[in-house]
Amino acid sequence: MKRGPPDRKAQARRAALNALKRARRAADKAGVALSDWEGEFLGSVAERVAAYGRAFADPEKGAPGAALSARQGVKLKEIVAKAKGKPRAGLRRRPPQRAEEPE
Repeated sequence: MKRGPPDRKAQARRAALNALKRARRAADKAGVALSDWEGEFLGSVAERVAAYGRAFADPEKGAPGAALSARQGVKLKEIVAKAKGKPRAGLRRRPPQRAEEPE
């Protein structure tokens, strides 16, 4: 029995839905209270992925076969990090450059 090529869009859809479910379960298991916005974000993105196969309309906001936009992926990672108790990564400052001394 020969199989056809895998459906990349369906794989991306399943992966996104599973990632959203894992994020919510991790927060519930750790006892971390998600903000109203974060809970609404997880729910609305999951609904859009289930209904349309992707959660964004503008093709310039994400990869062609991706189910989540780049920014949605970043927010999802932040929610997962919050559930794991990791501190939020802020902007990092570079140390000042020293002027080279003349010889």
